[in-house]
Amino acid sequence: MASVSSTLDRIKQDLAPFVSESSIECACHQAGHRWRRRKLGPVETIHLFIVQILNFNTAMTHLPHLSKTDFKPPGYCKARMRLPLKVLEGLLEQSSAAMHRACRASASAADGLWCGLRPYLVDGSSTIAPDTPDSQKAFGQPKACKEGCGFPVPKVLGLFDAFTGLVSQLLTFPLYTHEQSKVWMLHPLLGSGDVMVGDRGFCSFVHLVMLFSRGIHGLFRIHQRQIVSFRLHRKHQLKNAKRKKAARKSPGRNKPLPLPRSRFVKRLGKRDQIVEWFKSATSRPKWMDKEQYRALPESLMVRELRFTLASKGQRTRTVTIATTLLDPLLYPREKIAELYGVRWQVETHFAELKTTLKMRKVKSKTSQGVLKELTIYALVYNLIHCVMAEAAARQNVPPERISFIDTVRWLLSAAPGEQLPELVINPRRPDRHEPRVVKDLHDTYTKMIRPRDQLRKELKQQAVAA
Repeated sequence: MASVSSTLDRIKQDLAPFVSESSIECACHQAGHRWRRRKLGPVETIHLFIVQILNFNTAMTHLPHLSKTDFKPPGYCKARMRLPLKVLEGLLEQSSAAMHRACRASASAADGLWCGLRPYLVDGSSTIAPDTPDSQKAFGQPKACKEGCGFPVPKVLGLFDAFTGLVSQLLTFPLYTHEQSKVWMLHPLLGSGDVMVGDRGFCSFVHLVMLFSRGIHGLFRIHQRQIVSFRLHRKHQLKNAKRKKAARKSPGRNKPLPLPRSRFVKRLGKRDQIVEWFKSATSRPKWMDKEQYRALPESLMVRELRFTLASKGQRTRTVTIATTLLDPLLYPREKIAELYGVRWQVETHFAELKTTLKMRKVKSKTSQGVLKELTIYALVYNLIHCVMAEAAARQNVPPERISFIDTVRWLLSAAPGEQLPELVINPRRPDRHEPRVVKDLHDTYTKMIRPRDQLRKELKQQAVAA
């Protein structure tokens, strides 16, 4: 078995094609970072940072033993603080592009494409940071938690390649930030021939128009407040009509049913139609200024379709989709339903980050440190998925079938130059349905619902009374 100290050499070897020493130094120069030659320079610090995260974010005191390197944990902590965030973000963007090219080169030309387009998955999640004043100010905590009883919760927005699972970008914001107000920052990473797939939180006229203006297609589940009707030649709300007049009466109902705001254009099939969405004159997003909103077109052609998901042992769900993929011959409704089913893979990607790699709780005590830590998480995650894509090409299976944890275990135990073996292939279990319960009945400590200082005073009062 390879010694634990060989992990660092193995990681350097695997990262060399994507994050070389020269590219790290180049990223430092581009960010305006200057440093002197020392034991823990930018290259050594980033390599140790990667090894730390790959070992499930192990303690800094463990790193000297793990890497067999003579340094003090406080020195490594200061070296991490010296690294500008722009350096790590530049490395992530550069390595992500290089890993995408490598994964696509190892696969066939048709792999990773859906109807000739390359799909990307977008979704939001969160993590937990240590309770420090800096992180509380930067990220905030849930409003249900009293002051002193909660942890800062950074919100994370990720863009993933639907085929390889590689993360193109991982953005971090305060807790109470809507994903749609920041998703535009991911648009420059996409181009013509790409399609963004997401849940209903990303579905709006403004977002679809912003994607369409860049030549990017969008495919999202329609927001629950959006009124959709598949009646042929049905009426719609006029642009400036009042709500009472823009409603149709229904027999047996006291209240009139509201009309859709979209105008019917063409029927493509059962529960499949093209409609025209209009820009609202009053509902401008708060994150967009008046000039930007005024520059948007007044309407957009959108395809609406509805399909039913029936799974064994689960309740039947009805899903309504809005997309700019208007051609029913190039993009059949069955293919669109299949692509939206792939969207659930993004939940697996976040589970790999948060559960397997232990990103659910980060350790940095400053807001800048949290951002750096999450960036390295994305870099390590991409390295693992790049190895998974190579193993998938050799074993002739899709990349998502390769076991993530088995890949991590091999990376931690492999010696430098060791050939990639056959990794574990996860079985397909589409009908698996398990109750969300925990069998372990071990008692846990009482949850904190009052500040710790107040609880200490109560303990002292109890001791005096006794």
